[in-house]
Amino acid sequence: MLSIRFLVALLGGVLLLQAAAAQAASTVTDLAGRTVTISEQVRHIVLGESRYIPALAILEGDRVADRLAGILPDFEKTDPAGYAQYLRRFPGLADVPRVGHASADSFSLESVLAMGADLAIFSVEGHGPGARNRELIDRLERAGVAVIFIDFRQDPLRNTPKSMAVLGEALGRQTEAQTFNEFYRSELARVTETVAEIPRSEWPSVFLHSRVGLHDSCCETMVHGMMGLFIEAAGGRNVAAGRIPGVSGVFNLEYLITAQPDRYIATAIGSPGLEVPAEEQPYVVLGAGVTEAAARQSLKRVSTRPGLSALEAIREQRAFAIWHHFYNTPLNVVAVQALARWLHPDRLDHLRPEQTLEAFYARFQPVSLDGTYWVSLREAGQ
Repeated sequence: MLSIRFLVALLGGVLLLQAAAAQAASTVTDLAGRTVTISEQVRHIVLGESRYIPALAILEGDRVADRLAGILPDFEKTDPAGYAQYLRRFPGLADVPRVGHASADSFSLESVLAMGADLAIFSVEGHGPGARNRELIDRLERAGVAVIFIDFRQDPLRNTPKSMAVLGEALGRQTEAQTFNEFYRSELARVTETVAEIPRSEWPSVFLHSRVGLHDSCCETMVHGMMGLFIEAAGGRNVAAGRIPGVSGVFNLEYLITAQPDRYIATAIGSPGLEVPAEEQPYVVLGAGVTEAAARQSLKRVSTRPGLSALEAIREQRAFAIWHHFYNTPLNVVAVQALARWLHPDRLDHLRPEQTLEAFYARFQPVSLDGTYWVSLREAGQ
C-alpha cells in the first residue's frame, strides 16, 4: 500500500515538474515570422550585431553586460566613440568573446557552441548572420541554441516596437519593453499625425546622401529601407525613389544637379574614435563626444566636394547632417523628429528632438547623453 502511494506521489511530482517546465518556456514569433521556444532561464546571449547593445540596455539597464556570452565587434568598428562610452561604463565588455569580425561570413559557429549559449539574437538582414543563413540557424538550433530575429533596418519604424516586444518576451523583460514601446509610439505619433494632414504636394524634395566621404564616387543613398523610410515618415519626397529599386544604391550626380532637391541631408559616419583626427576626416562627424561646432565644420568641409557645391540646397544652407547609425537602433524616432522639423519648419517647428533624445537616455540607457547627433549647415540666428 505504501509503495502504491509512493508511486502515485512520484507520478504526481513528475507531472508537476513537466507542467512547470512547460510554463518556464516561452514561445515568441520573431521578425522573420518564425515561432521560437525559449527557456525562461536565458543565461548566455550571443549578439549577431553588437550595435544592439543599446537596444538590449533598454530592457536590461545596468545588467546589460551580464548575460552577454559573445558578440560581433561591429559596434567598436563602426561606432568607436559610442562603443567607448559603453566600455567606460561596462569595462567587462572588453572581455566578452568576439565570435567573428563585422560580417555574416566571419561568424564563428564553433565559438558560439563552445561558450554554451542559450539564445542568439540576429538581425533579419544586416552586418551579422541574417534570416537567409539557414544552415547556420539549423546547426545552432540542433545544438540547443534558440535563435530569434529582430529588425531595426529593413522596416525600422514599423518593426522597432515589434522587435522590442520580441526581445522583452525572450528575456523576461515584458514590462520594460511595453514601457519603451509606449514612449516610442507616442513620440512617433507627434510627427506622423501632423504629416498626415500636410498635402503631399507640399512635401519638399530631399536627397539623402548616405555615408558621405566614404567613397570618392557620388552619391550613395538610401531609399526603400533604413533611413530612406525616415524621409517619407517626416514628410519628404525622396528624389531617388523610383530611380533606385532597392534599399540603397548610387545616385547619378548629374541628375542630382539637374533635379536640385529642396533639402540636402548627409549621414555622418565619423566619430572621435577613428584614427584620423576629426578636423581631417573626409566624413561628417557626429555621435558620442562630438561638439556641435565640430559637427558643423565637418559638414561645411564635405559640402565643398566636387559636384555638391553645385547644389542650391547647399549654397542656400538648406543642408543638414544626421548620425548614420540612427538607422539601426530604437533611437530612430528621434531622427524622424529632427528630419520633420527640417522639412516642415512651419508646421513642426515645435518639435524638440533634443528633448526626446535626452528623455531616451535618462529613462532607457545606463550611459549618459554626450555628443551631437544632428546638425544644420546654417548656424542658429543666421
